[in-house]
Amino acid sequence: MDFPLWFKRFVFLKYRQKAVKNHKLDYLFWECTLRCNLNCLHCGSDCTKAAGIKDMPVEDFAGVLDDIKERNPVKKINVCITGGEPLVRKDLEDAGREIIKRGYNWGIVTNGLLMTQERFNSLRKAGMTSLSFSLDGFEKEHNHLRQNPQSWEKVLEGIKIVSDYQKKHPGRFVYDIITCVHQGNIHSLRQFREFLIENNVPRWRIFSIFPEGRARENDLSLTPLQYKELMDFIVETRSYINKDGKSIQLNYSCEGYLGKYELKVRDYFFFCRGGISIASVWCNGNVGACLSVRSPELIQGNIYQEKFMDIWNNKFHHMRDRSWAKKGKCAGCKKWNFCLGNGMHLHDDLSSDVSRCNYAILKSLHHN
Repeated sequence: MDFPLWFKRFVFLKYRQKAVKNHKLDYLFWECTLRCNLNCLHCGSDCTKAAGIKDMPVEDFAGVLDDIKERNPVKKINVCITGGEPLVRKDLEDAGREIIKRGYNWGIVTNGLLMTQERFNSLRKAGMTSLSFSLDGFEKEHNHLRQNPQSWEKVLEGIKIVSDYQKKHPGRFVYDIITCVHQGNIHSLRQFREFLIENNVPRWRIFSIFPEGRARENDLSLTPLQYKELMDFIVETRSYINKDGKSIQLNYSCEGYLGKYELKVRDYFFFCRGGISIASVWCNGNVGACLSVRSPELIQGNIYQEKFMDIWNNKFHHMRDRSWAKKGKCAGCKKWNFCLGNGMHLHDDLSSDVSRCNYAILKSLHHN
């Protein structure tokens, strides 16, 4: 039975209210390094090959896990290791074993440049159960965005390694492809969809680029018309089956409220969970929401100065009460209750207006 949209929204708002009140941590990002072997045009963290901030030692992050294990009511959290590029660390397996030892699941987000069969086997033996590859279209578009002529070839090798393992051991491992859509690759999305399906990619996540870090210097944002085109493409793809009877599971990122596209381009209503059920530990020990929220004003504390769970339990007030964001373009918006000022990553600080309103972009075309 399919319930009407108004009822789904009502249930969601009740659920969100309870989730905010309880704020139980169930997903943790660990920015294990700021070193990276690429120089991507859209990098939100502005990572470099020789970062000025040292990698966080595994034992320091293990201390965070011990604190969570002791005082967090959620018994089975998921840890996502990211960077920078996590595979530049030789001791990633040590970190993985520490996570598994505490009963948690873990996975990584990687550009794939250093993924080999041997490294995959090593990571899997250390307990890795999920992996996300960044792949931004075909060779020309991908390599341009990643600023490396070998990037496309290397990530495809990594995808084949994981895909072959999944075929032999169905249900043991989860992986997906993350694609950042911009003006340079939106024209080829349908062909790229066929390419992913032909290469047996089961899941696909699409992001649009927002102006953070290095992306501020490179204008890669979609025009309003292109943004609507992207939404329509996602709607189409979510029910698409090719001539061979194959399909791919696609979701748009959790970036913002999308009006009539809610539940049509992703499996859930927009809900910025940063500080609600999601937190991050940065390479320098800072604690924040998800790693896309880089504003200095939204850093909640540092693990080298106080316990992680003390920060989680006693801070994050601005994530759990978003009333401060009801200003500027949000002040009189009739959709405020569903949106609450869009994603936290689109706020430079607590006093500025939201940098982008996804709903307004779509509404400007008179299609919402």
